[in-house]
Amino acid sequence: MSGSKPRILVADDEPRYIQIIQLNLEIRGYDVLVARNGEAAVEIAAAEAPDLIILDIRMPGLNGYEACQHIRQFSDRPILMLTALAEEADKVKGLDLGADDYITKPFGIEELLARVRAALRRSRSPQEPEPGSIFQAGAVRVDFAGQAVFVNEREALLTSTEYRLLLKLIQQAGQVILYDTLLDSVWGPGYEGENRILRQAIYRLRQKIERDPRDPEYIQTRSGLGYIFVAPDQEQDL
Repeated sequence: MSGSKPRILVADDEPRYIQIIQLNLEIRGYDVLVARNGEAAVEIAAAEAPDLIILDIRMPGLNGYEACQHIRQFSDRPILMLTALAEEADKVKGLDLGADDYITKPFGIEELLARVRAALRRSRSPQEPEPGSIFQAGAVRVDFAGQAVFVNEREALLTSTEYRLLLKLIQQAGQVILYDTLLDSVWGPGYEGENRILRQAIYRLRQKIERDPRDPEYIQTRSGLGYIFVAPDQEQDL
């Protein structure tokens, strides 16, 4: 985490939302960077490497979706999307592009702060097995000490949330993990029933480690129950 205080980038073109979010975050000890459009958000994210990025979807120029997509090309920091849209497809689109979470306007400030705390907690405290341990299953290799994932010896760049999700799955490889168990372990308390967030994180993870994401070899769905990591010819040193 950069400096003594977490730094949060807030990007929104509505001054009242900027003021409300900035004031409440600063009161609670966060440093806040502000962007009023998507282009500025991408530039600040690249230059300042904030610990968390909050993006409004509806911004002039680059919208929140596009800004998220650009930021994901160079940053694995948590991204929280702000949306006034209630449709599931709009929320799913942001998650598809690499956002970790979303919140719908209008929102209560305590709800926003809870989501911020959860995202920062996930990013700074990954679940780590013994230092130096390696997990190998087929083409997938996880170096826990380096917090790096390789597929066919090429590094797969995961966000902090994706990394925690993969760790939880492989720590219980061969066992079905229930949806709410994964949500509680990876996202934390208060995310029970948020299955769309989990589905999209699984979707992104499959895109990065599976040979054919549409017919996954490793991360398989057990309909109505949860997910299981199937490790053919698994080798572990934990």
